[in-house]
Amino acid sequence: MWGINCGQTVSGIVVICTHKLKMKRKERFDTVIEHFQVNIPEAETELLYDNPFQLLVAVILSAQCTDKRVNLTTPAIFEKFPDPESMAATDFDTLFPIIRSISYPNNKTKHLIGMANMLMNDFNGEVPMTVEELIKLPGVGRKTANVITSVIDQQPNMAVDTHVFRVSARLGLTRGAKTPLAAEKQLIKNIPKELVHKAHHWLILHGRYTCLARNPKCGECGLTAICLYHKANNK
Repeated sequence: MWGINCGQTVSGIVVICTHKLKMKRKERFDTVIEHFQVNIPEAETELLYDNPFQLLVAVILSAQCTDKRVNLTTPAIFEKFPDPESMAATDFDTLFPIIRSISYPNNKTKHLIGMANMLMNDFNGEVPMTVEELIKLPGVGRKTANVITSVIDQQPNMAVDTHVFRVSARLGLTRGAKTPLAAEKQLIKNIPKELVHKAHHWLILHGRYTCLARNPKCGECGLTAICLYHKANNK
């Protein structure tokens, strides 16, 4: 429909396709992975940070908030509270004004102070590197824990946010997944272990800039030949 051929470069994107929508599961994953390895070889988080504590703060703040807004806010936070000890010692009225432009600032202020206190009291001021330990921290759920462990330690953990959930379903990587956890399990099962930490960013970036929720840029996408969403909406 788009007049695009396999191997052709369109808007800087190399199109990798098979022309088969009814593909075996492994073939579908292999095609998507190859596409991203060619077009986004160095995928990484867009949150700005210098150490695990800063990333943890940024990810907590990013819940239902854009990375751009978080990155505008965190420099002032990190300057005043560079480590768990300084953040644990502050109070709500001091921290709240700094993050009030972030979504849900009341809860996130409480979460950050509580998180810092638990790091000091239970983890010797260090950010733990297991999902099981991280989810004990205030403001940290499974998705946040997966982000921290995959970004910092490159553990094979898949954080499923709205972008990952949407893109993986549209491309047929997940089937009938009704929850983020269900999608996570399917993705982990089918993506090579050594690529899981990078695949998380591939799917997020594709969803953020190409496979948009309301108006996906199918004309700029190199995966339309295998995309179930594209097929259903371009008959």
